[in-house]
Amino acid sequence: MAELNETQTWPELAIALYDKLTGRGAQITYEFEDFDLYVPSKVGEDASRAHWKMDGTLKIRTKES
Repeated sequence: MAELNETQTWPELAIALYDKLTGRGAQITYEFEDFDLYVPSKVGEDASRAHWKMDGTLKIRTKES
């Protein structure tokens, strides 16, 4: 499993973040108002980018099962 500072892809980052938060009762809340984000498809300057437009609240919660 890659550490947060060794990630190479978006899925690796998501997995590493989830692993760090699981079992700690963590909650992360983001609020967006007319927010534009350009998400790279890969690491590097030549990566294509997907345009995401966000308006609302995103909550990430973890709990032990």
